[in-house]
Amino acid sequence: MDEPKSPSMEKGGSSDMVTQDAEGLGTIGHVQSLSRKFSPWSMLALSFSVLGTWATFAVDLSNGLTNGGPITILYGLLLVTLCNLCVALSLGELCSSMPTALGQAYWVSRLWKSSLGRFVSYSCAWINVFGWWTLSASQNAFMTEIILGVRTVSQESWTETSPGWLKFVIYLAITILMTFSNVIACRKDWILRWFNNFVGAWFGGEFVLFSLAILIAVGVKADLFFQPPSFVFGHWINDTAWSDGVVWFIGLVQSAYGLTAFDAVIHLIEELPSPQRNGPRVLWMSIISGAVSGGLFMVVCLFCIQNLKMVLNPASGLPFLELVRQTVGPQGTVALFSIFIFNGLGQGVSITTTASRLTWGFARDGGLPFSHYLTHVDAYWKVPARALWAQGAIISLVGVLYFFTEAAVEAVVSVSTIALTISYALPIFAVVIFGMSDVPRGTFSLGRLRPVINWVGLIYCCVTTVFFLFPGSPSPTVATMNWAIAVFGAMLLIAIAFWFTKGTYMRTDRALGEVFRAAQLEGEGGS
Repeated sequence: MDEPKSPSMEKGGSSDMVTQDAEGLGTIGHVQSLSRKFSPWSMLALSFSVLGTWATFAVDLSNGLTNGGPITILYGLLLVTLCNLCVALSLGELCSSMPTALGQAYWVSRLWKSSLGRFVSYSCAWINVFGWWTLSASQNAFMTEIILGVRTVSQESWTETSPGWLKFVIYLAITILMTFSNVIACRKDWILRWFNNFVGAWFGGEFVLFSLAILIAVGVKADLFFQPPSFVFGHWINDTAWSDGVVWFIGLVQSAYGLTAFDAVIHLIEELPSPQRNGPRVLWMSIISGAVSGGLFMVVCLFCIQNLKMVLNPASGLPFLELVRQTVGPQGTVALFSIFIFNGLGQGVSITTTASRLTWGFARDGGLPFSHYLTHVDAYWKVPARALWAQGAIISLVGVLYFFTEAAVEAVVSVSTIALTISYALPIFAVVIFGMSDVPRGTFSLGRLRPVINWVGLIYCCVTTVFFLFPGSPSPTVATMNWAIAVFGAMLLIAIAFWFTKGTYMRTDRALGEVFRAAQLEGEGGS
């Protein structure tokens, strides 16, 4: 059952606006349980830091350099940005129409007109939740690698591989910190709002700081040089056994990964005032801000690369860290990455926030084991604390894989982009096949452009998902095989098992019918 409305909701805006937003949520079968604590700007700051585009591009630099090089990195980004904008606009129209934390899965349940609709919606929910769980795990794993990677720069004589138990301890500590921070951050509405404002501003400032530090270092040091424009804007690199055509598409993964997870606002939409208007705006603005900052930073990195071979095979295992070391020097690298780590932890808090609301939303509709327990919103902390801690426990389990092989950790965290992309495609596919005639219209509409935008977004999601699953070579070995497909398949088997053993998903359908019936009666009484 949904929790009763909290008095603190009145702090999220004017009483008329709060009442309107609560009534709008009621029309899709839910009670307002969380306060509308975010402003549009704080939500954009959260989305910008969750995307983390310029930092994600930098971390995944080796993938872009080996699969097409500068041509794929820059021109592929233009293509990916255009296609992602189409996806965001398509989802924005649905978000404006039906703003709910479950997002894509709920929209599928309303749009899909066949008997399979509830199962497809359930599958979409599991895929989306799994995508955000693995994205949280990927951020925590990334911070673990950065913390240990900085040690190789500060102590160049230290070349030993970090033991699995040490990585697990750091990973677990980060996961607990992310979860605990989220539990206490909602005690007062302003805390989470201003925290995300700070993280977003810090992340933007950090982008400027890293760019200037690298450019100035190369400009003032006599032994360093800038790469020529012909390399930055026209050099093609294929260090794989795949053909150039395949490599072009595989190289798009870097850009796609850096612009995935823009659906953060969708799953926090019940905490945003005027969601029908503000939700779609945040969606497309987060992609634009991410693409611009990411593209500019890639131009900086490409101009400042010194030793390409060492960047592709760094001692730390992190190409971006090696690039900074070559330009700024060891001491400057340690200082810059200390700031990078601090902000990365802030980004992790925002990712955990988003994932927890989706977990809570899925439990609210009966899709998870122990849903009734997980749906509870703590009256003191004003947050779904049980869902947060349960999610933290699941994400912590990924760290156990460090005791066996790091490749297993990489396989799990690499699934996030695949899962999220599929969750974007399913509601768009439902619109293309069944239309939107039976759903309420929001304030944001694509109008006559809807078919074109939907088809571009759908084709993009399908094509990139296929190439996300490609192995490292045409004849893969155990080491070069892309095991993401196995992890994704295991997740689907678990989800299907819960479907047949639990079967309570979308238990709010009855409440939804009652809401519509009451609205009809109210209209008849007033006529």
